[in-house]
Amino acid sequence: MNPLLYTDGYKVDHRRQYPDKTTLVYSNWTPRKSRIEGIDQVVFFGLQYFIKKYILEDFQRNFFDQPKEEMVAQYARRINNYLGPNSVGTEHIAALHDLGYIPMVIKALPEGASVPIRVPMFTMYNTKPEFFWLTNYFETLLSATVWMPCNSATLAKKYRQILDEYALETASNLDFVDWQGHDFSMRGMAGMEAGTMSSAAHLLSFAGTDTIPTIDFLEHYYNADSDTELIGGTVAATEHSVMCMGTNSGELETFKRLVTEVYPNGIVSIVSDTWDLWKVLTEYLPALKSEILARDGKVVIRPDSGDPVDIICGNPNGKTEIERKGVVESLWETFGGTVNDKGYKELDGHIGSIYGDSITLDRATQICERLKQKGFASTNVVLGIGSFTYQYNTRDTFGFAMKATYGEVDGVGRAIFKDPITDDGTKKSAKGLMKIIKEDGVYSLIDEVTWEEEKEGEMKEVFRDGKLLIDLTLKEIRTTLKNF
Repeated sequence: MNPLLYTDGYKVDHRRQYPDKTTLVYSNWTPRKSRIEGIDQVVFFGLQYFIKKYILEDFQRNFFDQPKEEMVAQYARRINNYLGPNSVGTEHIAALHDLGYIPMVIKALPEGASVPIRVPMFTMYNTKPEFFWLTNYFETLLSATVWMPCNSATLAKKYRQILDEYALETASNLDFVDWQGHDFSMRGMAGMEAGTMSSAAHLLSFAGTDTIPTIDFLEHYYNADSDTELIGGTVAATEHSVMCMGTNSGELETFKRLVTEVYPNGIVSIVSDTWDLWKVLTEYLPALKSEILARDGKVVIRPDSGDPVDIICGNPNGKTEIERKGVVESLWETFGGTVNDKGYKELDGHIGSIYGDSITLDRATQICERLKQKGFASTNVVLGIGSFTYQYNTRDTFGFAMKATYGEVDGVGRAIFKDPITDDGTKKSAKGLMKIIKEDGVYSLIDEVTWEEEKEGEMKEVFRDGKLLIDLTLKEIRTTLKNF
């Protein structure tokens, strides 16, 4: 598809709606409001992918490299069939094709940075006066591409903060937290691009993912190299179909074959609630104790149903003793372990647990807290973070919007803004040209600045006139994230 059709229908005739002699439109991308308690800064991620994928790859391959007459005719056909009789025209489309590149400047904060609410993450404006219409023409495509990786990176960082906090207090191996949050979201995401982008955002804070395509994504768009660095990884794991095919009456034999024949060493995660999780914990695992302890590796028990907090930590109101104990305490009673120098129990290294269904920030906190109260280190469990976390959000989760705040008409600059009287303040925009400063490690906005001041500050040009000027690596972004 001609990428100039990657937009909302109302955008196509804004060129004629701006005042006569308009020559510049200057806009910004800003998170305006947090709808998640305890989060007041949003991680910036995804712009470099947008620039490479859409501006450099799609526009080049599907617009500039195609015959102009075909592109103009395709655009005219679509708009005429879509709008009916109209005066949108195609001269501006032909002129852009003749130019051969996107005449735009994009200035941005570093990806991976945590940006306070109401502080812009990037700005953009046209470099040639006749293409003033192009700045906000990109709003739809930019918004559809960038809000999700920002959301997911922010949520992943919050998970990391929770798990780091509890590990610091209760665990001996803090590096294990790299693997304690595992991305299981791909199947529940709104398409492959959403799944891949979201997983890439997850991997800014963690190392575990089951989303294979995100490894290629980060190599292609963020200069990662899986031959020389850890981008993301996973372990061998079963699913319910595997356990079902072994039959209910043969489940013990299935467990034994998996841990002694199929995976005699290494890590293997076995889904354990296909029928009766409590029988697995009280009968099958004690029967296989010697085989599991003799392995060079870890067997990970994976329940996927019920309340995650009660299943892992025990339900004080459970009907049976095993329900009241929960997974971690039951594994401790069978396999034992050690008490670390902080006074908390850590399971024997041959056994572990993971819960991978419907985990939320609140449930992650509750699991860690309940384990702590029972005397167990938080790192006795891995949490599978899925689409219930990463897809259950919208652009409005952090109030993202791209708005124009400055323009030039007949050579004269105009500081523009919106401030709806019927709004609660969320949609009130900044005004004029912008400069971002950093004080005590926190970004803040100064608006209504001069062009000279706009060129200063923390935002740097990442794109100008068809060329990417800053090409970040995954390693650099991960470092930036950790430093905020």
